[in-house]
Amino acid sequence: MDPFAGGGSIPLEAQRLGLEAHASDLNPLPVILNKALIDFPARFHGQASVNPESEVSAVDRAEGMADDIRYYGKLLRDKAFEKVGNLYPKVKDDNGDEHTVIAWIWARTVTNPNPANPVQVPLVRSWWLSKKKGHEAWIKPIVENGTIRYEVQHNADGPKGDAEWTIKNGKGGKSIVDGTPFTYDYVRQEGEAGRLGTVLIGVVADGNRGRLYCSPDEVQIAAAEIPRIEDAGIDVPIAENPRWFSPPQYGMHTFEDLFTNRQLTVLTTLADTVAEVREQVIEDALAKGLPQGDPLDDGGTGAQAYADAISVYLSLAVSRQTDYSSSICSWHNGRDTIRNVFSRQAMPMTWDFAETNPFSSSTGNYLGQVNWVAEAIQNVPSFPQGEAIQADAAARDYTDMVVSTDPPYYDNIGYSDLSDYFYVWLRRMLKNVLPSTVRTMLTTKAQELVANPYRHGGKDGAAEFFVDGFNHVFAHIRNGTNPDVPMTVYYAYKQKDDKSGTSTGWYALLDGLIKAGWEITATWPMRTEMSNKIAHQANMLASSIVLACRPRPEDAPSVAMRIFNSILRSELTEELRTLMVSGIDPVDLSQAAIGPGISVYSRYARIREADGSDMPVQKALEIINRTVDEVMGDADSDYDPDTRFAVKWYQSYGWDQETAGMADQLSRSCGTSPDALVRGGMFEAAGGKARLLTPQELSGEWKPLQDDRVSLWEACIRMAGILDAKGVDAVAPVMAQAGERLPLDQIRALGFRMYHEAEKRKDTEGAIRFNNLVSMWDDLSLKAVKEAANIQESVQGELDVD
Repeated sequence: MDPFAGGGSIPLEAQRLGLEAHASDLNPLPVILNKALIDFPARFHGQASVNPESEVSAVDRAEGMADDIRYYGKLLRDKAFEKVGNLYPKVKDDNGDEHTVIAWIWARTVTNPNPANPVQVPLVRSWWLSKKKGHEAWIKPIVENGTIRYEVQHNADGPKGDAEWTIKNGKGGKSIVDGTPFTYDYVRQEGEAGRLGTVLIGVVADGNRGRLYCSPDEVQIAAAEIPRIEDAGIDVPIAENPRWFSPPQYGMHTFEDLFTNRQLTVLTTLADTVAEVREQVIEDALAKGLPQGDPLDDGGTGAQAYADAISVYLSLAVSRQTDYSSSICSWHNGRDTIRNVFSRQAMPMTWDFAETNPFSSSTGNYLGQVNWVAEAIQNVPSFPQGEAIQADAAARDYTDMVVSTDPPYYDNIGYSDLSDYFYVWLRRMLKNVLPSTVRTMLTTKAQELVANPYRHGGKDGAAEFFVDGFNHVFAHIRNGTNPDVPMTVYYAYKQKDDKSGTSTGWYALLDGLIKAGWEITATWPMRTEMSNKIAHQANMLASSIVLACRPRPEDAPSVAMRIFNSILRSELTEELRTLMVSGIDPVDLSQAAIGPGISVYSRYARIREADGSDMPVQKALEIINRTVDEVMGDADSDYDPDTRFAVKWYQSYGWDQETAGMADQLSRSCGTSPDALVRGGMFEAAGGKARLLTPQELSGEWKPLQDDRVSLWEACIRMAGILDAKGVDAVAPVMAQAGERLPLDQIRALGFRMYHEAEKRKDTEGAIRFNNLVSMWDDLSLKAVKEAANIQESVQGELDVD
């Protein structure tokens, strides 16, 4: 059972393991997603596709359903195109050949604040359409007689620096007509007054060889000038919370305000065509011999229920389309693609925005969304039968359930407010298909377990609401679940906050579990994040942390803080060593260390401080983090003198210069000297100044077997630099040779240590390099073993010759 099911990852993977998966959520949008993942595919497990062109008959899972999603998704697209395809004219190139438009690039406009030139000036963050080398394109605004026209240029001579923008975060805006500056407050006032406009500044089409960038013309401008749809049904308010939603500050207060007239027209057309296609599915299913049966929402499994299920998946594809079809989308000039609304868990304000063509075969098109949904359904386990219901985690039944969940992240995400963007469209499409799930106009708000200050009377009220609710939920779970199996709780949220040192989210999570009577017996890092995201963000967790929890015995003992500290130091030292050799990334080490640390804390009924008061969990986290620092520093005595010096120097000065006198003083205390450090190839001392050489500077060729002075530090820094500059294959021979001179496990441990130190110094580049080196260690080791064998063969060959 996952009572905070969200997107459905945990119930889906439980089903993949052959478990009977149960999912619930207070929010109807996750309920729809979970039904689509673990209920409907299992209900029609083995069902052959019903479309008349089907070639899928013998199926093991939900392949037939996936085939039907693709077929009826294309049918829906074709029907919609018949109705509104005329709104999407093609463009002609210089040879007169026609090309399908991929996207229209628009800019919002505001009245020039200079009364002498009251023209509509564009708000643009960048004039570039493509920065790909050899295919550069940019938009040139041309001011003539008080008017502005836009021409696409095909060269690399576009604007740079401040000339790239007319509005920029933190800097306000400027008029391209006369240079008049204006503030964000001015733009907000104009927006609230309904005076922000739009102007077409560029067109992107599918060319014969890549993208075709065109200047706007009257045909393309006129195609978008259509009346506003009056009955879209999404004229409902956006949450007035600037942390997650920027558009309301500029007069865009309802979801309908986020869409252009053409976008609103095509999206309502796609949404309403779902019902037409559903009737066709019923007809085809009956023709294939399925009984009529009951509706899907009543538990049916016949033709009517199957058509309802296909409708759900087509509706989800339309819902995905809305993420690529609003005026919050933008154009990515590095990848030449549409950037969707929710590239992060918030809704920004966009100035120049991209309007996609849902009927193209390129970025942001509708069939792409259909295929995404179909591929997911083709690959779900679809057995055994799962269940997804709308329920409050604090009130639902947990009898004999095994709970595994990823609870809300305190105040990090506005789940229900953000969900409304998709829910308003899904409700339009599914109110007759899943009436029990989409019965409310918007997603449920009042009981949502999120520390939302604007909903609960400020920061203190929000914290009290979350903590009380969290404690109640997990106390309720403790009284009902199967006691023979641990509850597992996932959390992908950094325990250290950049400002306070300990995040309120982690404090609330751990405090809630412990006060509810749970003992945290273990934590494990589990890789859940995409590697391309981790590689470029030092503070990005590579993994979620899984906490294993069991009910704490009623007769758990109390202990003094002095004894707690002693036990913590002993157990955490051993656990950290185990974690470091188990394949964990440095970026996850501090987070994973919470487990063995908080395990000690949570096994006691009370931990008494010197004044007799109970130690709070927040102080326990501080002690755990301090103990990690101490344990990481324990290795200093085992380092060679050069490495001991380098670590201490880095702790104090990083890669910066300091006086030669400081270098002389510190080096002598470590048993080395500046001259020896320079000879060791890791240090620079000249002109009265001294500094460590950086990984970039040490990324050249290095042969440890021919180096007369090798240290752990030099090996670690050189390997990190070579990996960053030249990749895995270049590091393997260096590692092989270094392993002949130094213990590789100590180099790896130093990599962990230096990531830890780099993060404390906010040395982002250094932290990324050290994390990458350690995270690639196993792959490097395999290649290094082969290189070492080659070295031995070479040495033996020379001996044979001699």
